[in-house]
Amino acid sequence: MVKYVWRFQVQSVNERPRGKKPPKNYTDSFPVSSELIAQEQALMLKPIGLVHSSFKERYAAPRQPALGEKSGEQITASIELFEGFNFNQALKDLDQFSHIWVIYWMHLNQGWNPTVTPPRGPKTKRGVLATRAPHRPNSIGLSAVKLLSVQDRTLEIASHDMLDGTPVLDIKPYLPYADSIIDASHGWLENTDLIPS
Repeated sequence: MVKYVWRFQVQSVNERPRGKKPPKNYTDSFPVSSELIAQEQALMLKPIGLVHSSFKERYAAPRQPALGEKSGEQITASIELFEGFNFNQALKDLDQFSHIWVIYWMHLNQGWNPTVTPPRGPKTKRGVLATRAPHRPNSIGLSAVKLLSVQDRTLEIASHDMLDGTPVLDIKPYLPYADSIIDASHGWLENTDLIPS
């Protein structure tokens, strides 16, 4: 892995103006250009845990997390966070939420495609960024899942779409007041029969 290295200048304490503090502008401390980032830099992300799931291959997993329970059967999995990083402390109070966001790495994907044909709906090529297709420029997945319990470093979840062994990058609580957008559009999906009424 290549580390993402920022080059910036640090102003010494003696150079800072005395008295009233000037407004902080943190972004100016990191002078970067889009060309530099696209061509020379790479992000280094470290997984914080793994998913243990009954889904062993991509075609068995639901297309979306909530679609996994259409049959009425609750599909569960667990997320085990790694030892040695105080993740059990980082999980404090998470059990008070009914749902969480799981950010993960789609580890079985190789490469990406700028256009894809979604598996459902009309056989029309779409820009990959206008779809939920897994073959993306960066294989990052995002799923809102039901949180059943938290025990030490293990989270029991339901309504998921992740494969066994999926590396987890981060976990955040799902906040209905901020994450649920009532009047959001479905884009090109509005012209299909894929949206439940």
